[in-house]
Amino acid sequence: MSELHWKKSTYSPDASNCVEIATTPTTIHIRDSKNLAGPHLILQSTTWADFLSHVVNPRR
Repeated sequence: MSELHWKKSTYSPDASNCVEIATTPTTIHIRDSKNLAGPHLILQSTTWADFLSHVVNPRR
């Protein structure tokens, strides 16, 4: 696997701890910024899209 490029939410100040994501064409990787070397969650892109649709519009 090629190197992942992690991104922190734009809502999170630079010095704060946050959830970070890295994307590939087929997967989304999620980690805790306090534990950069720790494990991370890997989701299919479609699963991530479904999750986001429920976060944005929970009554859907």
